[in-house]
Amino acid sequence: PENCHSNFWFNSVILGDKATQLEFLEYTNDHGIMTRPIWELMNRLKMFENCETDSLENTCWFSDRVVNIPSGVK
Repeated sequence: PENCHSNFWFNSVILGDKATQLEFLEYTNDHGIMTRPIWELMNRLKMFENCETDSLENTCWFSDRVVNIPSGVK
Protein backbone atom coordinates (compact mmCIF):
# COMPACT_ATOMS: atom_id res chain seq x y z
CA PRO A 1 0.00 0.00 0.00
CA GLU A 2 0.98 3.62 -0.46
CA ASN A 3 3.23 5.00 2.31
CA CYS A 4 3.96 1.48 3.58
CA HIS A 5 7.10 -0.59 3.35
CA SER A 6 7.10 -4.33 3.99
CA ASN A 7 9.96 -5.87 5.93
CA PHE A 8 9.09 -9.24 4.34
CA TRP A 9 9.36 -10.83 7.77
CA PHE A 10 6.21 -12.93 7.84
CA ASN A 11 5.36 -15.11 4.86
CA SER A 12 3.08 -18.10 5.24
CA VAL A 13 1.40 -20.77 3.16
CA ILE A 14 -1.77 -22.72 3.93
CA LEU A 15 -1.52 -26.43 3.16
CA GLY A 16 -4.28 -29.02 2.77
CA ASP A 17 -4.16 -30.75 6.14
CA LYS A 18 -1.97 -31.63 9.14
CA ALA A 19 -0.28 -34.55 7.38
CA THR A 20 0.68 -32.35 4.44
CA GLN A 21 1.95 -29.68 6.82
CA LEU A 22 4.20 -32.20 8.59
CA GLU A 23 5.49 -33.63 5.29
CA PHE A 24 6.23 -30.12 4.00
CA LEU A 25 8.06 -29.14 7.19
CA GLU A 26 10.17 -32.30 7.16
CA TYR A 27 11.03 -32.04 3.46
CA THR A 28 11.97 -28.36 3.48
CA ASN A 29 14.01 -28.55 6.69
CA ASP A 30 15.79 -31.72 5.50
CA HIS A 31 16.76 -29.81 2.34
CA GLY A 32 18.15 -26.75 4.12
CA ILE A 33 15.09 -24.49 3.98
CA MET A 34 14.17 -23.47 7.51
CA THR A 35 10.37 -23.55 7.82
CA ARG A 36 8.18 -23.82 10.90
CA PRO A 37 4.54 -24.15 11.91
CA ILE A 38 2.77 -20.85 12.48
CA TRP A 39 2.26 -21.37 16.24
CA GLU A 40 1.47 -23.88 18.95
CA LEU A 41 -1.93 -23.20 20.46
CA MET A 42 -1.90 -22.39 24.16
CA ASN A 43 -4.59 -24.97 24.92
CA ARG A 44 -2.36 -27.66 23.37
CA LEU A 45 0.50 -26.91 25.78
CA LYS A 46 0.82 -29.31 28.72
CA MET A 47 0.55 -26.53 31.31
CA PHE A 48 -2.80 -25.36 29.89
CA GLU A 49 -4.35 -28.66 28.80
CA ASN A 50 -6.93 -28.62 31.61
CA CYS A 51 -7.92 -24.97 31.22
CA GLU A 52 -11.36 -24.02 29.99
CA THR A 53 -11.63 -23.23 26.29
CA ASP A 54 -14.14 -23.42 23.50
CA SER A 55 -13.61 -25.62 20.44
CA LEU A 56 -11.31 -23.10 18.71
CA GLU A 57 -12.40 -24.77 15.48
CA ASN A 58 -11.07 -22.09 13.12
CA THR A 59 -7.89 -21.56 15.12
CA CYS A 60 -7.13 -25.29 15.11
CA TRP A 61 -7.82 -25.44 11.36
CA PHE A 62 -5.19 -22.77 10.70
CA SER A 63 -2.71 -24.15 13.23
CA ASP A 64 -2.81 -27.55 11.53
CA ARG A 65 -2.22 -26.12 8.03
CA VAL A 66 -0.18 -22.91 8.10
CA VAL A 67 3.61 -22.94 7.69
CA ASN A 68 5.97 -19.96 7.92
CA ILE A 69 8.45 -19.81 5.06
CA PRO A 70 11.64 -17.76 4.72
CA SER A 71 11.55 -14.39 3.00
CA GLY A 72 14.80 -14.92 1.15
CA VAL A 73 17.54 -17.38 0.35
CA LYS A 74 20.34 -16.40 2.74
